[in-house]
Amino acid sequence: MLLKLLPLLSTTVLYTLFYLISTFKFDVQILPLSVPYDFLLQLVIAYALYALSKRAWIFLVIHTLLMGLLYIGNAVKISFFGGPIMPDDVFALQSLLLILEGWRFFAAAIPLAAIASLLLFNFSMRHWTAYLASLAAILLGITVVYKPTSILMPLDGYFGNSVWDQRSNYVWRGATLYTLLETTRYFAVADVVPDGDMAQEAADNLLAAAPKKPASPKAFTPRNVHIVLLESFWDPNELKKAKYKPNPLSPEFRELWKNAGYSHALDPVFGGFTANSEFEVLCGFPVVKDAVKFERQLLNDAPCLPHLLADKGYRTIASHPNVPVFWNRVNAYRRMGFETYWSLKDFVKDDMNREFMSDRTLYRQVLEKISGSLEAKQPMLDYIVTYFGHWNYPLSESRPNKVSSPSNVEEVPAYANTIYYKTRELMEFIKEVRKRDPEGIIVVFGDHLPFLGENFAGYVESRVLTTNRSDFTPAMFKSYVSTPMIIIDGKRGPVKFGSLPLYQTPKLVLDLLNFNEPSIMDYTAAPPNMRVRPLPGLHFNLLANGSVDLCKEPPFSETCQLSARWLENVAIVSNDLFIGRQFTRPKYTPEKPLEPAVIEGSVAEPLTVSP
Repeated sequence: MLLKLLPLLSTTVLYTLFYLISTFKFDVQILPLSVPYDFLLQLVIAYALYALSKRAWIFLVIHTLLMGLLYIGNAVKISFFGGPIMPDDVFALQSLLLILEGWRFFAAAIPLAAIASLLLFNFSMRHWTAYLASLAAILLGITVVYKPTSILMPLDGYFGNSVWDQRSNYVWRGATLYTLLETTRYFAVADVVPDGDMAQEAADNLLAAAPKKPASPKAFTPRNVHIVLLESFWDPNELKKAKYKPNPLSPEFRELWKNAGYSHALDPVFGGFTANSEFEVLCGFPVVKDAVKFERQLLNDAPCLPHLLADKGYRTIASHPNVPVFWNRVNAYRRMGFETYWSLKDFVKDDMNREFMSDRTLYRQVLEKISGSLEAKQPMLDYIVTYFGHWNYPLSESRPNKVSSPSNVEEVPAYANTIYYKTRELMEFIKEVRKRDPEGIIVVFGDHLPFLGENFAGYVESRVLTTNRSDFTPAMFKSYVSTPMIIIDGKRGPVKFGSLPLYQTPKLVLDLLNFNEPSIMDYTAAPPNMRVRPLPGLHFNLLANGSVDLCKEPPFSETCQLSARWLENVAIVSNDLFIGRQFTRPKYTPEKPLEPAVIEGSVAEPLTVSP
């Protein structure tokens, strides 16, 4: 009798324990009204798991790990990134394990391995209840995959669903029902490959809505393009309560940024998912989902910026001192048109901040590797993704702390000291590039804002953001994705462009090169008098007068209706280009590539590039 009560006892004890940890440690509290049905659902899972188990003690271990993953795992992700675990996070798991070191790696890997191993080891079909549990699990799985709307429609109708506010969905429903519904929704809203008529209609709508600009009378001018993605790069002076001494930003950087009109990039992500910012700055299309674009939504060879420039005779190089397979970069870079990818194995680890290579040595080694092309005057796209600046902002002995702050959030002073060195090492690189390549185009930008404590603690302290995204003002949503960005147009100096959605950067670069041929970047020229920044579940429009029009859910304002229709067409063309049959791919004849320069001492392995 006692064993039959074991699932009830374990569910009660574990639910109470994890509920208290989630509430008081991570400030993530499932609403009390949601607790009864969330508890009952978890109890059903416990009895099904118990029915399939050989040994009671192994059942307890598995149940503890599963509930810990659901309740503590979601609380941790909410406190770090503002939202709970999503189905697409499963595909990001490999990359997560690749960047974790020491105890963090084992803390993430061991529970997952233990759950899988113990489930197999403890599986049993010795009792009729096991067959009943198996039948129920199989029927639920078939329904989730093949008839997801039969689950979503009644439950969404009762509980509601906020596409843009997943934290609220989680606390309204509880961990178990939330996980079931979002897994079901994953299959219900899978990307659709459009047919030719649908794709062409959307493309025509986008081109018709784009502001008409006369073609440049100047011919295409092949100049080198240097793009530097700066890990977690942001201006910590936005934190007024931090009271930094001295100013973290290099004086030279502040002067250059001032000359650029304090321009900003509007990024697609916060605190992580760097690959989505990479996709936008290279391919010119917005990322609209809470998933890594490189993983499953870039299946085709696409005419992104690297491919366009390679067809013009450019040498296209990507450099990132991380393991090459992280975020599926090997395949993604090849599909976007990079001919060479230098990863961690191609650099000398002579200046490290724990596992993160310093920007100074990365810049120096990249310049050494491309010196042959610079001297041979072969045009190149030199794309660099820095790694230093990653949370939790470690410094080496050669980089002592220089900036102090009275903030109680430990990341606030730690991040400022990271930026102290990043801006100074960046300016050394920019000065050297401008000296050796005076007509080159230089683009530097932050990929996303830094993580500054659980539940946006560092930002909340200075009232930049609030603890919960549902309480953000329109201006806060803009701040949430705004990072410094500087574009230098050769000898003409910095370009002033205000706040630019990151996906519109490659079109600006092509314009600076007098590239007058059709390209996929033409599709994402924003509607007149606004700039559109989509985020998962919502978007906002930066209007010509500087105001922010936030578009969460209908009924929309007139400008939100216009931008929502525009985004629907963008999504159709994006699916056609990157996962579909490419009906909307512009037709043009590539120029004959120049003979590649021979680079002595290079250990790079060229990527295979489709013509």
